[in-house]
Amino acid sequence: MRDTLEALDAGEIGVAEAESRLAGYATTAAGRFDAAREHRRGIPEAILAEGKTPAEVAALATTAVETTGRALVTRVDAEDADAIRAAVADLELGAGGDAPASPDPSVDHDERAGTVVVHAVDSDPPALDATVAVVAAGTADAAIAGEAAVVAREIGATVDRVDDVGVANLDRILDQRDRIREADAVVVAAGREGALPTVVAGLVAAPVIALPVSTGYGVGGEGVAALHGALQSCSVLTTVNVDAGFVAGAQAGLIARAVDAARRD
Repeated sequence: MRDTLEALDAGEIGVAEAESRLAGYATTAAGRFDAAREHRRGIPEAILAEGKTPAEVAALATTAVETTGRALVTRVDAEDADAIRAAVADLELGAGGDAPASPDPSVDHDERAGTVVVHAVDSDPPALDATVAVVAAGTADAAIAGEAAVVAREIGATVDRVDDVGVANLDRILDQRDRIREADAVVVAAGREGALPTVVAGLVAAPVIALPVSTGYGVGGEGVAALHGALQSCSVLTTVNVDAGFVAGAQAGLIARAVDAARRD
């Protein structure tokens, strides 16, 4: 505690970082940021942009960078992304005393996945000796699959994207089965009737996470049929909620962490 207070007094850290070290979270006008989540759960805290103003999203993102060296923001639109860019550009990281400020953090906006990832220049994201395959049935499923991929990558896994391999033509997935079999965990995003996760789970030895997507229409539309199909799968798999890309990516990332730990032992 004393080290933290002395660093704050010397201007080496800001109030947000000091609070996060002492309490595990940092308080902002937009809410409290859980800066200790990655140490506690192995999953970086994510900021959900939906339901927040761009200013609130940007405030939480800057707090994340100040306290953890990076920010992961999901369900972002263009206005949110612009607000984040402007806010993190104004940060003066590491500017204690007469020391010069660090260069601006990097900002990666994936428009399709609706994510923004910010890394401070001196941040050191984890790198795991494990691979997650993120498989999408169709182009319409790629956005939600992309969210899962970003999350797994931020946990430290190597991500292999396999797109447009839906069961309307089984040759497409069979052509990629050897590649998918090399992964340590597999996320399969599919809408419509959601058959692809069951097919993939019957082809690979790695854990498979079904990610139902709200594509499709009619009686089982908006992901309902895809969710029910995954829950009734005759192949062994785990199922997350409809469009829950973050959860699927996080689960795959946790599997990757366990694989990495086993390989290091």
